[in-house]
Amino acid sequence: MRLSVELDGCAGVLELERGGSACRFSWSGGSGSRPLRDASVEQVEPGIYSILLDGRSYEVKVVPGPDCLYVDVDGRHRTVRVSSPRDAAPRPAGFGRDGRQNVSSPMPGKVVRVLVAVGDTVEAGAGLVVVEAMKMQNEMKAPKAGRVVSLAAREGATVAAGETLVTLE
Repeated sequence: MRLSVELDGCAGVLELERGGSACRFSWSGGSGSRPLRDASVEQVEPGIYSILLDGRSYEVKVVPGPDCLYVDVDGRHRTVRVSSPRDAAPRPAGFGRDGRQNVSSPMPGKVVRVLVAVGDTVEAGAGLVVVEAMKMQNEMKAPKAGRVVSLAAREGATVAAGETLVTLE
C-alpha cells in the first residue's frame, strides 16, 4: 500500500505491507529515503499500539482529529495527515456528511468538559466534548456543520472507546 503522509507539515510517501502483526515499511520524504524496515505492531486497546522496531518497544497513542491524526510516541506529540490514491477518487458533493452523524470517543477516558448543549448549532471543526485519557485531553470536534440533536456526554462520566458522545444533524 502506498500512502501520501504529512508529518508535522513535512510531506512524504510511506510504502506499507501488513500481515497480522508483521509490518514492513519504507519512507521517502523531505529528509531523504529510508530503506525497507520490519516491525511488529499490536493494538493493545483502541487507539493504543505497541510497536517493536529494531529491538526497541514503543507505545503509540493515536487520536483522530477532524482532518488529521494526533499521534503520541514516547511523549513526542505529532500531527499526521494520511491519504491514499482512493482519497482522490471523485465523490458526490457532500458525500459522507449528510444526515445524522455520531461523534464517538476514540478511546476510553473521562469526560472533563462538555462544550455544547442539545439544540446548539455548530460549525464544522467546532469543539464538542473534551475527553481525558492517559493524562492527555482530547477535544472531539464536529465533523460537519449542524445542530446538536442528542448529547450523551456528561462531565465527570467515564466513557468507553467507540461510545457515542454527541449526535449532529
